[in-house]
Amino acid sequence: MNWMLVLVMYGILIFGLFMVESAARHLPYPADKHDLFPSAGLYYAHLDKYWIAAGSVAFFAASFVNYRWIRWLGIPVYLVSLGLMGVAMVQKNAVYQVHFGSFSFQPAQLGIFSGIVMIAWLMQDLPKLHRIFGSPLARIGIIGVTSAIPFLLVMKMGDMGSALVWVPVIVVALVIGGVPFRYLSFMTFISIGLLPLINFIALPMLSKRGPERIDTWLRMAQGQEVDKNGDAYAAYYVSMAIGKSGWKGAGWNASADSGSLHARKLIPFLTAHNDYIFGVIGEELGFRGSLLLITAYGILLIQCLFIAFYSKDVSGRLICCLVVALFFAHIFENIGMDVLLLPITGIPLPLISYSGTFIVICMFLLGLVQSVWIHRNDGVEEEPVEA
Repeated sequence: MNWMLVLVMYGILIFGLFMVESAARHLPYPADKHDLFPSAGLYYAHLDKYWIAAGSVAFFAASFVNYRWIRWLGIPVYLVSLGLMGVAMVQKNAVYQVHFGSFSFQPAQLGIFSGIVMIAWLMQDLPKLHRIFGSPLARIGIIGVTSAIPFLLVMKMGDMGSALVWVPVIVVALVIGGVPFRYLSFMTFISIGLLPLINFIALPMLSKRGPERIDTWLRMAQGQEVDKNGDAYAAYYVSMAIGKSGWKGAGWNASADSGSLHARKLIPFLTAHNDYIFGVIGEELGFRGSLLLITAYGILLIQCLFIAFYSKDVSGRLICCLVVALFFAHIFENIGMDVLLLPITGIPLPLISYSGTFIVICMFLLGLVQSVWIHRNDGVEEEPVEA
């Protein structure tokens, strides 16, 4: 057991519980819970504990079961996730969730998890069937097709943030999957050349809000006038809350008297506990609290890369590195949109945001990484990589 990974993961989760309590304090919650939970923050932090408990079961189950067995779940879970995305598109609710009674979740989150497992399985086992699957073009095709289907579905659903997560995952899969540098360079030049086509033609067709958010972000970055009560509302007030916080911040659960924008409900309070939780962290805990969290994330990701280094097969390395890519993309997008480095995308902060099933999925993925470490000595013979 890699105890550093376990300690840092639970440290981030506990930190997240405190921040959910502060970030969710303005949310409505059931009237029959008011006696038990004096504030909405306490109520949602309590619910978050159940998700963490479920995630803990998933984490330790994935840790002790050999990841080489778990990867066989890739195909059925991948197909189920695609089907659920179709159901979500039919239901057409605001956030494209699938509802089963009182339970709901976003299938896009399941799609990225199943995609990681699927790619790891295909890249490990298909070359054993025939040497042609070990060729660079075959590897590119395997990764491209596996990721393109959920990517396009998520874009069609309008969830630009979840779709963009696939980009670093695909890049890392190509690199770790053994695709030669000359192929990667060629694909990079092609992608750069297609950017205008994607921005002006494909993106407006696939996402209604995406072009508007990009335009607002560019205008703010250039110092142009924007509608602070309209499209630029969230970006303006969240970035202002972080920018004025200083070294110490306004203090945890700060009141309006201390100048807290969150206490005045200027940070979008309906999503402050998930999409904009870093804005609350930055305002209340200041630069030092934000730096502490980012450092903890860095240690977590470095541990995953450390485990990847000791893996003896392609699938183990892919699982570890793709989990790092997924976490990094979420962290960079969430923090980046709050400090105006990126357009608003609406994506949760791993292990911190109140995100229900996403916490369980993140902990399960970290459990797979832990499984790679625990079963690292059960080595598999490496397949030769053809250049």
